[in-house]
Parts: sequence; C-alpha cells; structure tokens
Amino acid sequence: MLQGSLHHLELYVSDLKRSTQFWGWFLESLGYQPYQKWKLGQSWRLGETYIVFVQTEAKYTEVPYHRCQVGLNHLAFQANSRQHVDTITDTIKDKGIPLLYPDKHPYAGGKDHYAVYFEDPDRIKVELVAPH
Repeated sequence: MLQGSLHHLELYVSDLKRSTQFWGWFLESLGYQPYQKWKLGQSWRLGETYIVFVQTEAKYTEVPYHRCQVGLNHLAFQANSRQHVDTITDTIKDKGIPLLYPDKHPYAGGKDHYAVYFEDPDRIKVELVAPH
C-alpha cells in the first residue's frame, strides 16, 4: 500500500443496473476485476483500489448530478498508450456513447494531452488519458 493513494471511491447512481453495465466493460478494459456485489451495489478492484457503485434512494434522485456544481467534476483514468485510448474510443462509438468535445478529440485537454472524454449514464464525465 502506498501512503496517500486512493483506497476506494464510492459513487451513488440513479440506476444501478444501467451504471454497472456502463462501468463494468470500461473498468475491466483497464484491468479492474469484479470485487463485491450485493442487492444495492457493486464494485470493481485494481490492486488495492476499488470503485463502488451504489443505488441512490429514490428520495434523493430529485436533484440530478451536474459536474459544474459543487462536488466531483470528473474521473480521469490512465491508459497504457495512445492506442489504448483509440481502442476505447472505438468501443465508446460502437456502444453509441457520445464523445465529449468531438471537434477537439483527442486533444481536448491540450496539444500534449491525448485523451478521450465521455459521460456515464448519470452524466459524470470520464476521461481516459494516454501517458506522455
């Protein structure tokens, strides 16, 4: 364990089934493995870090998530190469998931930042970035 590294991340989602279908293929393409599963949640693990998705109670779903409000803006994951980013980009397109910033892809983060940006079912922005 590396001191200061992320232990886990827990996201409440509006539709657990839809979110776990979305995140499962993506996380597993990065090397995460299914970790825990229960009626109202599921997680994937990579090394010592795991990401948890939990069904939000109906009474809390009235106000939808928006990344420009106070709180989480986006999750950025490290790819192993530019080809990895390209492969995931192709999969995203095949799944009908819209790319964010398509007119600037794959340099929406700047001329030295090769990445793909997209959103999960609750509109949480996801980034996959190639190493420099």
